[in-house]
Amino acid sequence: MRNLPSYPALIAVLLTTTLLAFVASILIGPTELGFRDLVTAIFGESPSMTTMIIGEIRLPRAILGLLIGSTLGLTGASLQGYLRNPLAEPGVIGVSTAAALGAVLAIYTGLSSSVPLALPVMAIGGSLIAVLILRALAGSGSILTLILAGVAISSLGGALTSLVLNLSPNPFASLEIIFWLLGSITDRSMDHVWLAAPFIISGWVLLVLSARALDILSLGEETAISLGINMERTQLFIIFGTAISVGAATAVSGVIGFVGLVVPHILRPWVNYSPSRLLLASALGGATLLLSADVLVRLITPGTELKLGVVTAFFGAPFFLHLILKTKATFNT
Repeated sequence: MRNLPSYPALIAVLLTTTLLAFVASILIGPTELGFRDLVTAIFGESPSMTTMIIGEIRLPRAILGLLIGSTLGLTGASLQGYLRNPLAEPGVIGVSTAAALGAVLAIYTGLSSSVPLALPVMAIGGSLIAVLILRALAGSGSILTLILAGVAISSLGGALTSLVLNLSPNPFASLEIIFWLLGSITDRSMDHVWLAAPFIISGWVLLVLSARALDILSLGEETAISLGINMERTQLFIIFGTAISVGAATAVSGVIGFVGLVVPHILRPWVNYSPSRLLLASALGGATLLLSADVLVRLITPGTELKLGVVTAFFGAPFFLHLILKTKATFNT
């Protein structure tokens, strides 16, 4: 058995990589900047073009990359621990699809043009409606019931999104919807940060409060109940925590997949398969991955940036297939 670093050492490494990716996200772009420019922008007394680029363009983008990546990693680890399903991620309970549907409706109706805040508000509303429907369908039933209800909501949300695209009379609106569904944090401002951050952090709190329950739940649902774990409250915290944080993240970035699936899988052996320890590690790992992917899209095609969701899909889809084959081989042995 290989020697693994201690948990504090792992967190220190992840914090360092996250910080480096955050700084790189601020410095790398069409306009080349150095670390001295960053220091000048932070502590400089008089405004300059560099200060405007960093403060109004690069910094909001980096903060959103940090928040959204952390959210996807944290929710992926929480759902995999709660559902005890290595293939679980935020889309499994329909939250991402419902949030995307809310944002698509804002674009389709033109509200996103007349009222800029309509796009994130309707996306968050879509995720919350999905949670209420999920609670009504699954109630306090078993985890299997919750998964089936999530699949139903996700399928319905995807069908309704396709219907909106099909009925859209404006080809430019359809194109905008398609580009938004690909996922990106380009051209975001501090307004998006202030709108999304309170919801995202609120969702984080609910998920962190479920850490102890996830550890005990790894022994089995019946064992967890016998040890005094309130399964209904745990379900409530995890579902609402995921809905609020992922809904807010999807509201400002569009659909970005596979981060919540890949990161917990990579880091799980490094935390000795502890669900509670995996939460913080996955949050930092998700932030590092998303910030790095966002830097990568600027370097690959500087003129016309690739959409962030496309890059994560190229990375995540082969990994997903690998997990399926690995799971299949395990069951066959």
